[in-house]
Amino acid sequence: MNGAPVRPTPAFMLRHPARWLALGFGSGLSPKAPGTVGTLWAWLAWWVLSPWLDDRGWALLIGVGTLVGWWACTRTARDMHTPDPGAIVWDEVLAFWLVLWLIAPAGVVGQIVAFGLFRFFDAAKPGPVGWADRLFKGERGGRVTWGQGFGILFDDFVAAGCTLAVIALYRALLG
Repeated sequence: MNGAPVRPTPAFMLRHPARWLALGFGSGLSPKAPGTVGTLWAWLAWWVLSPWLDDRGWALLIGVGTLVGWWACTRTARDMHTPDPGAIVWDEVLAFWLVLWLIAPAGVVGQIVAFGLFRFFDAAKPGPVGWADRLFKGERGGRVTWGQGFGILFDDFVAAGCTLAVIALYRALLG
């Protein structure tokens, strides 16, 4: 990889459509907790899109978003000269949409719990999430590959799976 890590700015984001997507339409530019801000953006977008999307629509959006996101995250990580930049938040967006879709029709309290659980698993990376994060990590300063681009998405989907498992266990035990 050539060059020092690039810190994203609005101008950086605006120069390529992959960056728009990977940086969560600007939510990843937050100087503090970009993953949390990206997850909050996903939640807001969920509320805006929900009246127009049924299960098929959400499945299609998440599926296509994953494929296009793989390209966008890989491209943006390469442009930033960093294997898994914190500013890339499309992974949080897709994974949290998956959680919200699969817990629907959860109310606001259920969604708040899901948000807290997801952020815990994504940030702390316990157990399987840490394994998934390490699985595709590249050498710092090394070339960003398609595998690392996939890894950006993969650990967040594992965090979503852990979130859903905790919610399912709670529902099974306390119903």
